[in-house]
Amino acid sequence: MKKSIIALVSILSFNSLNAQEYNLGGNKFRDNWSIGLNGGIVTPLTHSTFFKNSRAVVGLDINKEVSPVYGLTLESNWTINTQSRMAAQKSGTAFDGFNVMLLNRLNLNNIFAGYNGQRRLFEVEAVGGFGWLRLNDFYENGDGANHLASKAGVNFNFNVGEKRAWTIAVKPAILWDMSMWDADREKSHPNFNANYANWEITAGVVYHFKNSNNKHYMTKVRAYDAAEVNALNASINSLRQEVDNEKTNTQNAVNLLRKEEQKSADLERALQECRNQGPKVITNNKKTLESVVTFRQGKIVIDASQQPNVERIATYLKNHKEAKVNILGYASPEGSAEVNERIANQRAEAVKNMLVNKYRIDVRRITAKGQGVGYMFEEPDWNRVSICTIVED
Repeated sequence: MKKSIIALVSILSFNSLNAQEYNLGGNKFRDNWSIGLNGGIVTPLTHSTFFKNSRAVVGLDINKEVSPVYGLTLESNWTINTQSRMAAQKSGTAFDGFNVMLLNRLNLNNIFAGYNGQRRLFEVEAVGGFGWLRLNDFYENGDGANHLASKAGVNFNFNVGEKRAWTIAVKPAILWDMSMWDADREKSHPNFNANYANWEITAGVVYHFKNSNNKHYMTKVRAYDAAEVNALNASINSLRQEVDNEKTNTQNAVNLLRKEEQKSADLERALQECRNQGPKVITNNKKTLESVVTFRQGKIVIDASQQPNVERIATYLKNHKEAKVNILGYASPEGSAEVNERIANQRAEAVKNMLVNKYRIDVRRITAKGQGVGYMFEEPDWNRVSICTIVED
């Protein structure tokens, strides 16, 4: 026992020296916990046929990985009573044995090959520890007995899945009943005796809970010295300053965009007011009346919203028989000169045709002519118009 303790301390010391080369992410107390379910058989180690005297065993274990090399397991197994009907009646329970063990686990792969920051696909663990063993059919009268027990074995672990969250384990081990009784059953002393030992061969599945590093295992994190930390802090501060500058620039751009949007809205509103405005009376040596009919881009058809302006001209002409109207059509600067000339002329003709066809105004009282591109207004869109001017001496 003393030699075993010395060997365990030596291995843990080696692991501690090895761990100083790097830091482990996800190695807090609440990290690296797992739970497992086991099932298999247990059979006497000596003086017995292996399968004939075997019994089924089921169990549950809770695990904690202290480091990539060392871990602890709290294990509880129940042995199913498969003895004769008489033996089962004596024990009075479906389980003729029960044990709770605190086991130490040593990851042999990580001890001899080092830890690479992630579980390997296949790993081997050495397992050993002590615990409490309850035998329900220890006495012939069916009374149970509590014994000191010890266990040693090997875990063959297959870590599956991309995230290594699951482990399938095959666990052969030897379980000793260490309470050696004298013939009178009044005295006992701990001892490892093969005649009071069982083979225990189980297999199980283990789920590893997620750690604080968002992984299901410890990760290697390189340790930085003070100079590197200061350099990283300087880079972080510089990046933060750049982010603040970008935020300021973005806010300025947003403010400028809002101003442009407001300007655009004002222009759109002014254009709409221009389209909807009524006739204007201009007083000079002659009595004149002017009305503006606006068109959409590339269009020569009078919108319904602009027809009232044409009707006002028609009404005035009907009420003033000596009045005449001069219609000048214009286009905005887009497009070629030839196209603009044609569109300007067609817009003047459109107003003329509506006065003649719809309102029955004598064509001899109407003059219509295109003027090409108009420059009456600063906004190019506003120059897509026909300006109707009534002149009455």
